[in-house]
Amino acid sequence: MSQFADLAFFAGAVIIGVSFVEALWLSWRDRNTATPFAWHEMWLSVADVLGRKLLAMLPLSLTVPVFAWVWEHRLFTLELNGLAQLLAFFVAHEFCYYWFHRASHRIRFFWASHAVHHSPNQLTLSTAYRLGVTGRLTGTDLFYAPLVWLGVRPEAVLLTLMLNLFYQYWLHTTWIPKLGWLEHVLNTPSAHRVHHASNVDYLDANFGGVLIVFDRLFGTYVAERADEPCRYGLVAPETSRNPFVVEFGHWARLLRDMGQARSAWIALTHVLRPPGWRPDGAGETTQDLRRRHQAGLAVRSEP
Repeated sequence: MSQFADLAFFAGAVIIGVSFVEALWLSWRDRNTATPFAWHEMWLSVADVLGRKLLAMLPLSLTVPVFAWVWEHRLFTLELNGLAQLLAFFVAHEFCYYWFHRASHRIRFFWASHAVHHSPNQLTLSTAYRLGVTGRLTGTDLFYAPLVWLGVRPEAVLLTLMLNLFYQYWLHTTWIPKLGWLEHVLNTPSAHRVHHASNVDYLDANFGGVLIVFDRLFGTYVAERADEPCRYGLVAPETSRNPFVVEFGHWARLLRDMGQARSAWIALTHVLRPPGWRPDGAGETTQDLRRRHQAGLAVRSEP
């Protein structure tokens, strides 16, 4: 998989450079506002990149050995020579990405790593590359193993994933408006603003990578509304500027909850259930928050 290293390094340098230009502009634009640009958010994202580069030097990834084993036991060998094959592979890859991303929000084990990406309290281009240093340790790339099993080379699967993430770079902005009919097909900045919002009405929505069609198909699409401005960050905002707290805080809380569990089954349930789940039913999962939100609206609407 090392053949992508040079491309990834060059692209990473461009991505960080452009985000720095945006940061300078936003810092100037918002200098006299109540919410000035938070430079520490960008430095935390840069620290995340450096941490992932250091971790990449260690042979700790599950992807390479598992993909190698799956490739050895593949059903077919697909060369992806024609346009139809390439299009089918792209759609299948998007399907796998959708379920990886949805699982990253709905299973706490994956969320402990993915929450790092949602930790910025402002949405800027630097948010795009704060991905969490423990991502490669959780096995999320294995959501793409079915493609390898069907006969797509692991290199093609991982290259497409890298291109998918590059596409999503420009989505992490607040200054690009809605894009008309493209909102029905593609993942756009407007759709992705909803994904990063912590408003109750916006939680767990818009999981697509390049396409938004699977969100529409499976009922997870939510449109950005003018009457509901996005509030970025986690439901419980991350206030620490310590990169170790940002990167490992969710893991520490997961281990704490597992250690305090009254049985091994409850400990395992903490791992597999959505973030915010509690065994006494008084948790803060998306469903819990929405139920309380709707109850509050009902109370306020009573005469």
